[in-house]
Amino acid sequence: MKKIFVLTGEPSGDKLASKVISKLKITNPEVEYLSVGGEHLKALGIKSLYDLNEVTYLGFTKVLLNIFKIKKKINETVDKIIKFNPDILFSVDSPDFTLRVAKKVKKINSNIKTIHFVSPQVWVWREHRVKELKSFLDHVLLLFPFEKKYFDKENIQSTFTGHPLVEDQEKVKIDISQIIKDHKKIISIFPGSRQSELNILLPILIDFVKMMNQKHKDIFFVFHSTSENNKSTQDRLIKEGFKNCGSISDENIKSHILKSSMFAVSKSGTISLEICNSKIPLIIIYKMNTINFFIVKMLVKVKFANIINIEADEEVIPELLQSNCNSKNIFDRVNSLLEDQKSLKEQVDKSQEIIKKFKTNKSSEIAASILSNSL
Repeated sequence: MKKIFVLTGEPSGDKLASKVISKLKITNPEVEYLSVGGEHLKALGIKSLYDLNEVTYLGFTKVLLNIFKIKKKINETVDKIIKFNPDILFSVDSPDFTLRVAKKVKKINSNIKTIHFVSPQVWVWREHRVKELKSFLDHVLLLFPFEKKYFDKENIQSTFTGHPLVEDQEKVKIDISQIIKDHKKIISIFPGSRQSELNILLPILIDFVKMMNQKHKDIFFVFHSTSENNKSTQDRLIKEGFKNCGSISDENIKSHILKSSMFAVSKSGTISLEICNSKIPLIIIYKMNTINFFIVKMLVKVKFANIINIEADEEVIPELLQSNCNSKNIFDRVNSLLEDQKSLKEQVDKSQEIIKKFKTNKSSEIAASILSNSL
């Protein structure tokens, strides 16, 4: 029996991996799997070695503070993969963890094919890293077409698949009337999946909701959470005494609520593409500790945090980052946009034009077929 080890490092990678593996299971039902994954791979019946929270670290200082713990977890993961002896190590995103594991695995057993999904953002920083990838990766699957030139330059096999999260999804009918009553307008809020993100962004977003409630009486705020963070987020909202807020983690309900939203406030990351693909206007927020921010500032080569803005080379989607990421600024920006329907329409229209470049509508199938052909 053929075997695949699926290696992820955070919830977004787990979600991407599940999109691909669900397609592969249709064409290759006899494959045996093991993973470092989360709730999405678990839903496919794939066992994880341990909880994703054990390897999800955010920021340079977090990594430095946990460096020995991370090294131990990397070595433990490598040992488990070698013991499992898969035909393919399918690593997804989280390069600081997954690629370190892949490099060690390839060095120990060169017969294991290493296929990595989601290129390290060499176009943002660390372009020199591409040369190193050549020594231990057999194939790189790319989300964006402009990435391919970096890998072609080093003769690394790569394929532009498109982004699975902007594929046209099957429509599932969901009744949200019991979640959001009285036909209220919905604003979807995406505070992040990592605990470190929630620690920083959740208090800011709660203050933003308080400000909004002083001006608007007909808006319901939905916090989109992971299953691990859903209860704690919901408890926090209840503690604040909100009557017009909820937290959800079910993927089908989250997708339906997003499509029913009039606006979204989202942390910077992959989720912004899903929001844009649903044709919902949004603003991007992000904040990290001061040390991490200055390190990132020195290293990055791009002006914007969001991929839509990077591709457009202009601020199509408003970004409130670092010191600008505070409840008052978010409140002011959201209010001004809600009163300017022309700007909202322009944002959605421009975003759709850019997303077309990232879209194949067969991303998961293309990635799955590459895995299948490599077995």
